[in-house]
Amino acid sequence: MEFRRILLDGYPTEVVLEGDALVARDGRRVEARNATHLPPVLPTKIICCHLNHISRVREFGVSLPPAPTYFHKPITALNAHGGAVVRPSNCHYLNFEGEIAIVIGRTARNIAYADAAHYIAGYTIANDFGLHDFRDTDAGSMLRVKGADTLCPVGPGVVTDWDFANKRMLTLVGGDVRQDGSTDEMAWDMHYLVADIARLITLVPGDVILSGTPAVSRPVQPGDVVSVEVEGLGKLTNHIVEGPEPVSDEVGAQPTATEEVLSTALGAEWEFRGQRRPNPTAREELPFPRVHPKFES
Repeated sequence: MEFRRILLDGYPTEVVLEGDALVARDGRRVEARNATHLPPVLPTKIICCHLNHISRVREFGVSLPPAPTYFHKPITALNAHGGAVVRPSNCHYLNFEGEIAIVIGRTARNIAYADAAHYIAGYTIANDFGLHDFRDTDAGSMLRVKGADTLCPVGPGVVTDWDFANKRMLTLVGGDVRQDGSTDEMAWDMHYLVADIARLITLVPGDVILSGTPAVSRPVQPGDVVSVEVEGLGKLTNHIVEGPEPVSDEVGAQPTATEEVLSTALGAEWEFRGQRRPNPTAREELPFPRVHPKFES
């Protein structure tokens, strides 16, 4: 069964997919293609796995750690099927990352790996967009890189009876396939991720875990239409728009195009991939905002 949330006569409404129609509990029906979609869940937190797909690991020429690592997207990044993803006018390296999202169905804390499936309500599609212009300052936390408004589209719906084994994942830009992966290349499966996070962080119904992306995440431009297709989960489509205002230069880290930025945004296409690691950028070479630190040396 697939549940969605849409605006129906101006009101947020949970509906069920029946063929090509969306049906509300009171019997009202609307064609899915004509509906205004909302995020299918309202999480208290969005937790994302770093490297998980072996194709992505090989693309970057790195080794997997003993266990997965994670970052966080604030819930204000949440977006929906059909929504616009905003690239600020002074940024250039907005990358797509087609993923599968786990939706929590029961409160989970200190659960066994073997029991994790019982705490999952279902699965949906996500696009873990990243604004790599801020990679120099947020490479660890990824807060601004991955957490800017609109950068977490999920949907179109939550499928409750989906088996994640051996499912194909595609990301398309303008109809052309850019990412082509499978759930079978994941180093850690969905149950592992839930059990791992729940060791220290209580997961509650509606919480979302993004499970990682295959190789070939690349920058997109305003005007591009990006779709993520997952076998058995459908298609999540969004379009890229340019924000009317640049990111402020009064305070905060500024967009850059250093080797750290380029090496991540361009993946295997970075000119020095396989030859060396990105050269770190000296602190004095990074752009300062107009308001400087009080204790600048």
